[in-house]
Amino acid sequence: MATVVEANPRTLPALTKEEVLRYSRHLILPEVGMEGQQKLKAAKVLCIGAGGLGSPLALYLAAAGVGTLGIVDFDIVDVTNLQRQILHTTEDVGRRKLDSAADKLKALNPHLNLLTYETRLTSENALELFRQFDMVADGTDNFPTRYLVNDACVLTGKPNIYGSIFRFEGQASVFATEGGPCYRCLYPEPPPPGLVPSCAEGGVLGILPGLVGVIQATEVIKLILGQGDLLVGRLLLVDALGMKFRELKLRKDPDCPACGTNRTIRQLIDYNEFCGIRGQESAAAGPSVPEITVETLKRKLDAGENVLVLDVREPHEYQICNIGGYLIPLGDLPKRIGELEPGRETVVHCRSGVRSAKAVFQLQRAGFGNVTNLQGGILAWADKIDPAMAKY
Repeated sequence: MATVVEANPRTLPALTKEEVLRYSRHLILPEVGMEGQQKLKAAKVLCIGAGGLGSPLALYLAAAGVGTLGIVDFDIVDVTNLQRQILHTTEDVGRRKLDSAADKLKALNPHLNLLTYETRLTSENALELFRQFDMVADGTDNFPTRYLVNDACVLTGKPNIYGSIFRFEGQASVFATEGGPCYRCLYPEPPPPGLVPSCAEGGVLGILPGLVGVIQATEVIKLILGQGDLLVGRLLLVDALGMKFRELKLRKDPDCPACGTNRTIRQLIDYNEFCGIRGQESAAAGPSVPEITVETLKRKLDAGENVLVLDVREPHEYQICNIGGYLIPLGDLPKRIGELEPGRETVVHCRSGVRSAKAVFQLQRAGFGNVTNLQGGILAWADKIDPAMAKY
């Protein structure tokens, strides 16, 4: 069993009288006791992200008495975060997530040494940052950063407490421990760009990051204490809709380029390029597609031009808000393409412009010559044309 903090009580920080009282329910557990709580106080844990997974993760680690907690985040609190990101409240909308998180965590436990890093985690800063901590808890929501976290953990010898969520399902494991598999052993290659929608496009049950984040926090604490059976070599699958938990056995891949016998990854790489992404633009939609602004579309509709507005969202999204477009969900487009007129001017839209860009590309390949993507999707319409429209 791997223990991150030196177990000799003489090298561990003492607990104050106030800390003894605060953590008394831990202290009476034989598996924790005074020495275990001292290990928690000595531990240094880095959390990547202060969002859905990072919220319960940071809250429970702070409450448990982890002495030093680092958080990396560069985002701003948005009202759409509040359905699941419990570190933040309505009053925090528009604030830096790090500021909001710091207020809540210090209020919960004033003994906490909180270190915040307002930066995007990159290949340039990850190794230096990770070396300052005992382990890393990954609360990210994109593949480039997951591979970056994994490789940086392997190179620095830090355990990677992994979690991910989508819709009603989640995953958790502990990667990059000595003798255990890493994230690349499970996923040697990233999925094709755009195959897995983001939570903004596909949705997520608000409770789900709570479930998975608490599992991650549990693994962090067990790892610090050197107690229990860690999720090393095991992938825990969470089905919140069916309330089922399944487990897959994982093995260390001897040919893994990151942690295998003849590893080839000796330094951090360009993870956007590795995952098929260039800069801030995803390659998911294929080649660039022609676009039209919401203002131009509004002028065309007001002028009575023969423009077909094609909505490629799902029916439940159409019920939230719509601009009266003809609805064909993106997944149904190949079999329903015959419902459209190839020669008619067609403007395609979705929520933000990602799915509709894919639809435009499909229509172009099918011979549609006068088809454009609505820049910014229906969110841009709500912002610039109809502020009274509901946004999601």
